[in-house]
Amino acid sequence: MSERAVRGMTILEFLAWQSGQRDRYELVDGRPVAMTGARLRHDRVTGNAFGEIRRQLRANGNPCDAFTADIAIVTPSGNVRRPDMSVLCPPFDDEALTTDRPRLVVEVLSESTAQIDRLVKLGEYQSIETLDYIVFADPTRVDVGVWYRDDARLWRNRVFQDLTAAVEMPALGLSVGLASLYERVSLPPRPRLRLMWDEEEESQPPGRA
Repeated sequence: MSERAVRGMTILEFLAWQSGQRDRYELVDGRPVAMTGARLRHDRVTGNAFGEIRRQLRANGNPCDAFTADIAIVTPSGNVRRPDMSVLCPPFDDEALTTDRPRLVVEVLSESTAQIDRLVKLGEYQSIETLDYIVFADPTRVDVGVWYRDDARLWRNRVFQDLTAAVEMPALGLSVGLASLYERVSLPPRPRLRLMWDEEEESQPPGRA
């Protein structure tokens, strides 16, 4: 076993290794972890978020810009994460593969990684001093969780589950409507809850009141 395999990769070693791979990877505790493939609805929500946020930034003359998962986020723990999209602000290094100064990250949840995103990644993102907003969007239902810093730079959160609602991000001059996030997204029907009296009715023999 090589020395690097025993001690784990550094960020520079990981980036050099990643450049030769077809798929995207994250660096977690010194080990490369492959990112799972996305369903079409996941990609629609990601594209909607990217398009709407970039449009608003440019319409408002904001020098910040939206970036895809190709630009990785280096967290204070030394991990390298790839949120579905992020917003970065000047100064820019157009040759950079990573940043440690995001202002916004958006994660579109998938069934296989939702718990990691909401627990492990959330904690890593919250440790980034420059970060103002963390958004988790569920592509299978209208459900958007937003973590934001208050005036004291403490983290607060809100949940939005109405297509008429909008996620306000005043530090970046953004107001992103849920209708735009879920545009053209075919949401699967939610299973109907079985109530106690439903089960009682089904247990009645035919012909009995």
